[in-house]
Amino acid sequence: MREARSLQSMKLGTYYVVELPEPDDFEFWRERARSLIQCDVPPDRIAWIEPGSSGDLFAHGERRAPVPPGDAPAVRANRRFVSLAKNAALHSDPERFALLYRLLWRLQANPRMMEDKADPDVRRIEELDKNVRRDSHKMHAFVRFRLVENEETDGEHYVAWFEPEHHILRANAGFFMRRFANMRWSILTPQGSLHWDGETMREGPPAERVDAPGGDPMEDLWRTYYASIFNPARLKVGAMLKEMPRKYWKNMPEAALIPELVAGAQKRESAMVDAGALEFEERPETLAAIDKAIHACRKCPIGALENQAVMGEGPQDAALMIVGEQPGDQEDQAGRPFVGPAGQLLDVHLEKAGIDRKASYVTNTVKHFKYVQRGKRRLHQSPAAKEIDTCRWWIESERAIVQPKLVLAMGASAARGMLGKTVSISKARGSPIALEDGSELWITAHPSYLLRLEGPAREEQARLFDADLAAVKERLEELSG
Repeated sequence: MREARSLQSMKLGTYYVVELPEPDDFEFWRERARSLIQCDVPPDRIAWIEPGSSGDLFAHGERRAPVPPGDAPAVRANRRFVSLAKNAALHSDPERFALLYRLLWRLQANPRMMEDKADPDVRRIEELDKNVRRDSHKMHAFVRFRLVENEETDGEHYVAWFEPEHHILRANAGFFMRRFANMRWSILTPQGSLHWDGETMREGPPAERVDAPGGDPMEDLWRTYYASIFNPARLKVGAMLKEMPRKYWKNMPEAALIPELVAGAQKRESAMVDAGALEFEERPETLAAIDKAIHACRKCPIGALENQAVMGEGPQDAALMIVGEQPGDQEDQAGRPFVGPAGQLLDVHLEKAGIDRKASYVTNTVKHFKYVQRGKRRLHQSPAAKEIDTCRWWIESERAIVQPKLVLAMGASAARGMLGKTVSISKARGSPIALEDGSELWITAHPSYLLRLEGPAREEQARLFDADLAAVKERLEELSG
């Protein structure tokens, strides 16, 4: 019966034009779409026209929605479709409502269609949903209110300018109303405006950038605060630009500081590292002196725990210096580096690569075991950047005495201890980094990382670890030759 009605509709060639009152009116679309589905109107016989659109050149059909027959079946739409459709309807893509109807039409014959990740229509609605959610997130994060004088209300009024990519303004009104319930504010956009007086939300016409204030006295204070909390040691420019694209900078008072802060980040990071070493006295001249000094060191919170410092071990003239993160529970008890599970695994891989551990100097960046007590157990905790930077005094003192030709840093903490900055293991491994004393630094993963993995992931990381050790072995032979 349904198939017969559908064929009859297509034979008649009736073309329906649906004019939406607002570009973000999902409820209106849903009501019209339900009626059209119940009347078996196929997707290619409908034109969805939003306000301000030039429309479809061929959209000259019926402009009234057809009336469903009395025996029309109920329209089926699962929860996943409705959730995605509500967001996708806010997208700026002019074909979004046609896409939603096409999906709804297909759902009547295939209720499980939304589970097909390879379907082009399903993939497209997911993409629209993702874009709209990202745009809403940017609006929540980058709207900046500025104080303006309001003569009408004789009080404070805050105005913000934002340029959304999609039709998200009305959908996000509730978020700002709840967050700034006690403020009187306006959000101006090229698509429309919102105005909240503390009790009532009003919509207004589109605005231009000149309608918003350029700044207020509070911004100097905010810029000072932003500059003071900017941490150069945690700067990742790529990640920052991904989360805070340049298009939003012009509306954010702190953005004017970013280029200068980024440019000076490396210098400031070095100063932060150096500051951690200024409190120490003269550098020890022997390994025995370092051993004695680290047992008395309380320059960071780790040294104040109930533990003992663990000194490096190996020949004083070793060509290879192997650096880990910190002692573990077993190392702390034994007073020797790399005797626990990670050390045992390291021995296996060193032997496989043909590297003699006894001919190497083995040590850790941080000299004390950092842990948190859980009953009778001491659970490992990774050292913080400041703690690593403070302990650089000791690892640099060891390196100055041993004078290795090659240093193998295992893990991000060890790499930071050698370089004074955080690096990506995946990007830095497999190639030498020249150090200021003429030696070479090679970076790889820490063996404890392999212990945390299982199955194929562990096999792949073990393969990479072996490859790194083989490259170190080959380079050591070249340097020794």
